[in-house]
Amino acid sequence: MFIPISYLCAVDKKQQIQKAALQLLVEKGIHAAPMSAIATAAKTGMGTIYNHFENKEALINAIYVDIKQQEAMILETLFHDEPVKSQFELYYRTAIDFFMRNPLYFKFMEQLQASPIITEETRAIGYKAIEPVIRLLKQGQAEGIIKEIAVNELLQFLGGTILSHLRWHFNEENKASTKAMDNQLRLTWDAIKA
Repeated sequence: MFIPISYLCAVDKKQQIQKAALQLLVEKGIHAAPMSAIATAAKTGMGTIYNHFENKEALINAIYVDIKQQEAMILETLFHDEPVKSQFELYYRTAIDFFMRNPLYFKFMEQLQASPIITEETRAIGYKAIEPVIRLLKQGQAEGIIKEIAVNELLQFLGGTILSHLRWHFNEENKASTKAMDNQLRLTWDAIKA
């Protein structure tokens, strides 16, 4: 299959813009990083940015979707025919590890938790990223292993524990230890198990 070089260059330019924007949005804050500064950081012109993104909100949503799609690819590979508890532990450690390895992703997503900048369509794409986790929670409930609490409430709780652990990790002078991770995981599992 032939892919035109112009298409590859456009994809590279788009990724370059998103990468520069991510860095700048994390450093300056979502509302304090104008498109002109993003263009400068991306070493491109404003016209090029607007060829790829209608406005700053569209750029932010594109970054959000990219992060969630990367997260989804990782989560899809995790779940196998292992016991629910083993699958849950693997998910929990992997979710935390994903953001520990990508601190800019974490800092970006943390700024957008309740932001109206993220559209409903984008949130729906993000929600698809966690479908494997939803299936795991439902499987655990069907097997009587996980509490019969609405899955959305369980997700809210799990997201809160992951967010809290990551905040602690990124704000501590001495990064969170493996023992702290093990303790966090045990506390979280004990909270959701039936």
